Amino acid sequence: MAIFSIPHVRVAGIAAAAPRKEVSNYDYKWVSAKDREMIVKTVGVEKRRVAEPGTTTSDLCFTAAEKLISELGWDRKEIELLIFISQSRDYIIPSTAGIIQDRLGLPHSCVAYDIGLGCSGWVYGISAIASMMSATRIKKALLLVGDISTLTASYRDKSTYPLFGDAATATAFELSETAAPIHFNLESDGSGFEAIIIPDGGLRNFISKKSFDYIKQGPGIYRNRFQIALNGIDVFNFALREVVPNAKKLLQEISKTTADFDYFVMHQANLLMNETIRKMMKVEKEKTPYTIRQFGNTSSASIPLTIVDQLREQITTRKVQLLTCGFGVGLSWGSVAIEMDKVVCPEVIDY
Repeated sequence: MAIFSIPHVRVAGIAAAAPRKEVSNYDYKWVSAKDREMIVKTVGVEKRRVAEPGTTTSDLCFTAAEKLISELGWDRKEIELLIFISQSRDYIIPSTAGIIQDRLGLPHSCVAYDIGLGCSGWVYGISAIASMMSATRIKKALLLVGDISTLTASYRDKSTYPLFGDAATATAFELSETAAPIHFNLESDGSGFEAIIIPDGGLRNFISKKSFDYIKQGPGIYRNRFQIALNGIDVFNFALREVVPNAKKLLQEISKTTADFDYFVMHQANLLMNETIRKMMKVEKEKTPYTIRQFGNTSSASIPLTIVDQLREQITTRKVQLLTCGFGVGLSWGSVAIEMDKVVCPEVIDY
């Protein structure tokens, strides 16, 4: 269990971008009308944003970052660190961070690298970027997170296709001696790596003709080995087993309770799962914002996207205390207690 705090780093701004194309689960013809109603009711996804062919996660990240840098009025020459977190990179090699660094016109002195994480990516990413800033005294940095998840979901797989949406975000950080400490509790369990997986396409199972053969996995579930597989029961049980103790241990360590936070922002995994966690945490509904209904599960982008879409007015006008939890693929999970104080936050950008 990694519980730690990082001082002197503050969030300066946060922006989000999502594809313009909107798909309704009420139009999902692979399942019956009754099943469609049940998906919306239990999973909580009514609509999703879906990227057009050829659009990459880096395109969305670039769009969010460009808008954010402009509104912050930052000198690009002063941005010395860029971290890109995604499981849908542009290429196997090279890293996507370098490509975005060049597109943004950042200096060669800017450190740029990728981290391969999904649902916990924003939480883990803050720890990576804040740690490096605190250690090196880098003054300005960008954390870019997101995924194009719809590309690898099989239309004939009712367990994944209605769930995922596409989005990406940019979060700007700056060194500040007066910033409140950021508190973390990060954990992982690689024994559960098969719970959410695309089996083929990496070096363990290199892609082949057989990778594209559709196989029936169960009623209403057909997919190939180059498409995402999700064991819903395992993921549900994992989240209920690990997320609440993780968050509670963090609160205990920093001598806080949920009452000390203005909002509790979770990875937008599944409405039934998230509502169960909320109740276990004893957090009021009005303190728990959601975007899963209109955006779907947007992987690593879901927490910052929810902050931008649902809490924009609050974080731009006053000091807000946030407790956030990311959990999922890996298996990987973590909580972060973070303050946002009058940050720059444009509206969600339609790409």
